[in-house]
Amino acid sequence: MHADIDRFLTVLTSERGFSHNTIVAYRNDLNQFTAYLQAPPEEDHQTPVAAWPELTDAHLNRYLLYLHERQYKAATVARKTAAIKSFCHYLTEEGVTRFDPAASMASPRVEKYVPRAVTFEEVDRLLDQPAKKLETNRFESLRDQAMLETLYATGMRVTELVSLNVGDVDLDQSVVRCNGKGGRQRLLSIRPSAVVALTNYLSDGRPMLTAEGEEALFLNHRGSRLTRQGFWLILKSYAEQAGIGNITPHTLRHSFATHALTHGAELRDVQHMLGHVSISTTQVYRQVAVTNGVEGEFSHTEATAIQSTVSV
Repeated sequence: MHADIDRFLTVLTSERGFSHNTIVAYRNDLNQFTAYLQAPPEEDHQTPVAAWPELTDAHLNRYLLYLHERQYKAATVARKTAAIKSFCHYLTEEGVTRFDPAASMASPRVEKYVPRAVTFEEVDRLLDQPAKKLETNRFESLRDQAMLETLYATGMRVTELVSLNVGDVDLDQSVVRCNGKGGRQRLLSIRPSAVVALTNYLSDGRPMLTAEGEEALFLNHRGSRLTRQGFWLILKSYAEQAGIGNITPHTLRHSFATHALTHGAELRDVQHMLGHVSISTTQVYRQVAVTNGVEGEFSHTEATAIQSTVSV
């Protein structure tokens, strides 16, 4: 049974361009589902499933009830349901099962997620923090300043940020080449303060730890590529120092989009900058910009930089 899951995930990766994080989530969800089928709770009075052709819609309905009884959040159940439905459809297409047992499987309703954006003033406080340790740890200060400025200037995902290589940055043109989901590239403009931060890091910070042949833009203390988890710890520390609660790396992405729309950026431009396939995904930021009452002002130069992103 696990071999079919592995083949399914390979298809999602190679043919459909699913991200690494999605593949990991799907693998965990399908492995949990398989474990349930092979050793179901005694109160279900259900015979263990030894092979996928034995799977029926009754098994799926019982599993949904099992998840609800254990008080999984609706969003989590929705993701697990999506993984199972997609996998069952794959099994049917491949001829492993004669019919799709998930054809009528209901997906739970999930309340529309409204992203949280921090204010302009909070962003300024956050961006001020790395400079405070310039004298005690110059490498960290310059690297962290460059990372935070780049993330907020482009709205890219954290995975995209830590995946950047030195060759992806063109400071003369004030642009960064970002490799997004599904192998889609986009060229993003960066505001002047981000250009300065990256220039300082590349000239005075990164050379302190550069390992021979290392292409990664942002390095850890061992001279290798910084991880998503490493960046999250860095951001969390600076947020605490700045007195900003409940902030994640994605909060800066949300804030970038909200602030850009607040200052007149076109929705299609913000869609491109964020790497959204559907513009409906981007439209939620209009609501955030209106309802959150985001306060503060960019300088004219910064507002222009945010709105001047170009397409690949």
